[in-house]
Amino acid sequence: MATLAQPAGPLPQPAGPFALGTFSDPDATDRGPFPGLLADGRVLDLGRALEWAPADVRAVVERWEEALPVLHSLAEDPALDRRPLEGLRVHAPLEPRQIFQSGANYRQHVIDLEVAHRSPDDPRTVEEARAEIAAVMDRRAAEDLPYVFIGLPTTIAGPYDDVVLPAWARQPDWELELAAVIAKPAYRVSVEAALEYVAGYTIANDLTDRATVFRRDMKAIGTDWLRCKNAPGFTPLGPWLVPAESIADPGDLRVTLKLNGDTMQDESTKDMLFGIARLVSYISQTARLLPGDLVLTGSPAGNGMHWGRLLRDGDVMEGSVTGLGVQRTRCVEEDAS
Repeated sequence: MATLAQPAGPLPQPAGPFALGTFSDPDATDRGPFPGLLADGRVLDLGRALEWAPADVRAVVERWEEALPVLHSLAEDPALDRRPLEGLRVHAPLEPRQIFQSGANYRQHVIDLEVAHRSPDDPRTVEEARAEIAAVMDRRAAEDLPYVFIGLPTTIAGPYDDVVLPAWARQPDWELELAAVIAKPAYRVSVEAALEYVAGYTIANDLTDRATVFRRDMKAIGTDWLRCKNAPGFTPLGPWLVPAESIADPGDLRVTLKLNGDTMQDESTKDMLFGIARLVSYISQTARLLPGDLVLTGSPAGNGMHWGRLLRDGDVMEGSVTGLGVQRTRCVEEDAS
């Protein structure tokens, strides 16, 4: 998988004293990707620093309560052998077993979509339509349930990897999202307790081919999430896993995506209809969440369909979420042959 250079200049430091990531040394032939602790721009190899020699970041997350105080001690120890981040390749921070994706979870985004797709015969003015849809969204947040579907781990790619646009994808679109990483098995947990099951947060770009969202051969089936969202590499992830304790309020983070330098998405997670605790609790009522699983929390207004500009060969997406760093990916058209 080809990669772009990391964003020019110093990388924004993640919030808190440290973050976790997966790294490799392009010049080393005796060691593959390794779990690392990033602090002050330098990386400590956790596979060698921790007694249980975790093979990857998910293995660290699986022992999260035990590992967290040890990670703090390692971050504060100046005598440990650390490597400069510069020169290391940054991979997706971890490989999840399961990915749970929330749809239609940003108030303004849903309002924009509903207004844009209303019937030409709709007698309401745009202002009237927006007001009515806004009232529906407010009722939904108060009374209804989140809308969640399942993605495949094979969609995960690194935060600087090229994104291959499949030849069959006619309307590939971006969806930058805040993602929660699960710390311990969660089954039928309450909303009040749900955040206790979150290890930390990272950035996900949940790419979607809009042309294949809905089945045309049998409309009663509805949405086809396998087809439209699960191409290899359609979920660039990272760069970092930032511990939950380092994020003061995940309900008030800025989600920003730039396309070729132009800002397309720029919204606070305050606009979410269902916050992280409600999403985790809701999912756990049916499924058993496992350590390292991802809960994608939905994407704010400003997708390509809104702008009438979808992804094409050579486009560069730069996505950031407050305190979580920056990912930068380039789109490459698949060879149709």
